[in-house]
Amino acid sequence: MLVVRELQKEDLPYLIQYWLHNDPDYMIGMGVDLEKLPPEEGFRKMLLQQIALPIAERGSYAIIWELDGQAVGHSNVNQIIFGKSAFMHLHLWNGGHRKKGLGLDFIKMTIPYFFKNLELEELFCEPYAHNPAPNKTLEKLGFTFIKKHICIPGSLNFEQEVNRWRLSAAEFKEQF
Repeated sequence: MLVVRELQKEDLPYLIQYWLHNDPDYMIGMGVDLEKLPPEEGFRKMLLQQIALPIAERGSYAIIWELDGQAVGHSNVNQIIFGKSAFMHLHLWNGGHRKKGLGLDFIKMTIPYFFKNLELEELFCEPYAHNPAPNKTLEKLGFTFIKKHICIPGSLNFEQEVNRWRLSAAEFKEQF
């Protein structure tokens, strides 16, 4: 059974484990600059601050993904311009859950939270260009490919080639 819900204080150990205690080779393969990872206490403090803020003031907003009652991943948005746009990130925490179609189902359940709660006009996602899984998933969901470019897609990433995908509010209403 799949469930999605907003990040809660009780979820912080899972996020900290994923970001700060994961296999370094996996993190680098995902585009993470290990030198940019914050100390554990600083990371916890930042997450608690985001949870405490009114949603319209958050710099980041996260949805937890549960499989059979267990948290197994998350999707978050950042670069939020409330009422306008945000950039989405997708993370299944355990390799055993990847490549099984779960990501597609979780994202379908997550996107409505982003559009409704952040009052978005458009949602972007910029996965690593050479990682086929998220790119195929975004295409299946009806995102429109905008461009391939080089950037630093998140505060924890190194410079890399990404594909920019976009889903407008009108497309969201048609497809979801």
